[in-house]
Amino acid sequence: MGSFSIWHWVIVLVVVMLIFGTKKIGNMGSDLGKAVKGFKDGVKGDEEKAAEANAAAPVQPTQQVADKSTIDVEARDKTRL
Repeated sequence: MGSFSIWHWVIVLVVVMLIFGTKKIGNMGSDLGKAVKGFKDGVKGDEEKAAEANAAAPVQPTQQVADKSTIDVEARDKTRL
């Protein structure tokens, strides 16, 4: 009861093709490819939307402080591009 040899995998492949047929297996493969592509496009789209939102945000001018010993700094969110 060791690992499977190449002949075991060939027999399993033939049985699967007899049960499901090559057309259904091809359709499952193309559906899986479309799902992966859709996921990648969705992730890419979210990153682009975040970049557009950061670029479209209006920049507010810094306020001057009467006391010159105080430094006023505008904080920005750090985003990964």
